[in-house]
Amino acid sequence: MVDWPTFLSPEARIDLWTILVGLVANTACALLGCFLVLRRMSLLGDAVSHAVLAGVAGAFLLTGSIAIGPLLIGAVAVGVLTALLTQTLSTFGRVPEDSAMGVVFTSLFALGVVLISGVEDLHLDTDCVLFGKLGFAAVYTVDVWGLRVPHAMTTLVPACALTVLFATAFWKELKIASFDPLLATSMGLSALVIHYLLMSMVAVVTVAALEAVGAIIVVAMLIVPAATAHLLTDRLNRMLLLSVAVGAISAIAGAFWARRADTNAAGMMAVVAGLQFAAAVILGPRYGLLGKWLGMLRLSVRIACEDVVAALYRREEFARQTAAAEPAPLTRAECRRAAGDGFAALLAVPRLRRRGYVEATAESRLVLTDHGRRMGQSLVRSHRLWETFLNQNFDLPPDHLHEPAERIEHYIGPELQEQLAHELARPSVDPHGKTIPPPQPETSESP
Repeated sequence: MVDWPTFLSPEARIDLWTILVGLVANTACALLGCFLVLRRMSLLGDAVSHAVLAGVAGAFLLTGSIAIGPLLIGAVAVGVLTALLTQTLSTFGRVPEDSAMGVVFTSLFALGVVLISGVEDLHLDTDCVLFGKLGFAAVYTVDVWGLRVPHAMTTLVPACALTVLFATAFWKELKIASFDPLLATSMGLSALVIHYLLMSMVAVVTVAALEAVGAIIVVAMLIVPAATAHLLTDRLNRMLLLSVAVGAISAIAGAFWARRADTNAAGMMAVVAGLQFAAAVILGPRYGLLGKWLGMLRLSVRIACEDVVAALYRREEFARQTAAAEPAPLTRAECRRAAGDGFAALLAVPRLRRRGYVEATAESRLVLTDHGRRMGQSLVRSHRLWETFLNQNFDLPPDHLHEPAERIEHYIGPELQEQLAHELARPSVDPHGKTIPPPQPETSESP
């Protein structure tokens, strides 16, 4: 037998096989994990991965063999049994689904631990079963076509290939059943059959990964990459690719850091996956905390800018109505108060000046430019049209109209203005007797 690849040193060969075994395990788990996450069955995946221990031990007691075939059959049987018992307890026993799941999988897991600890001929190390020995994968090797490869690859590669084949063959069924089980049933697709097929595949992959990563770390490989990808995209095909990418990064970085820290390689891969999930929670472009905060900040700044523009326009309007020589410009402090006196208000005036909506006078006061005046007119028109709409359609006193109109004016564009004006028979004044400005031919974009 030849130690492959032959050009690497023994240490580098061990690292390479550790990465490759972890990569294959992460890929198989991540693909199935996407469907578990979408179906909100992450805990059931956890239950199956723990309960298969009882199936592995039971298969050995019945057959006396540790060949992969009987072990897989036992694991699949117990995996399906776990899902069936959970659903039975929840449906007929009136036990909450999470409680039923907890009872079933902890009981079966405990039974599996007792069996593998008490059966001497089984030759399964409890620590190996629970936590895996990924760092020693390159040591326990077998001959495959004249090449020495880790024994774990003889089960993981077929399991990964079977997972890809399963996802490809049942792509339509898995996609529909994951997003809308009732629709799948109405289309003649049995959501229950798909459910048990998915649980069977989870059991197969769990047993295949048992030797390398253990029954506990495999849960992280099933759920964490898929949950990370779910935070980064809403498209299923991209989610699958991203979950595999997260698993690949976990395998490479986890193996490297495990060697540096002299610790369990599978555990370190799970830690790296968790760090990536934490980064997605914080930095995700749409669902990340930072992305949401920036989105809210952008909205707050836009509203603050529009409040300043509307206040300056009303000041000009008041000057025209009182025949004043010119409107009294607002100071920066007055503009900030008009914008709400928050953090967004501090950013509003500089933003308006950069974009040409306001300009400063010689006395460092602010006035509208033509660009800003068009925006102010559109905002005030939206405000007064909405007050008129509320007055005509709701039994509200006049002093209760201003506050809701002040909130909604920021979301009424030219098209909605036209619809309101048409429905209200194009009023000229609002309920307070103030003139509703005419529409602008070209309304400038929001600041």
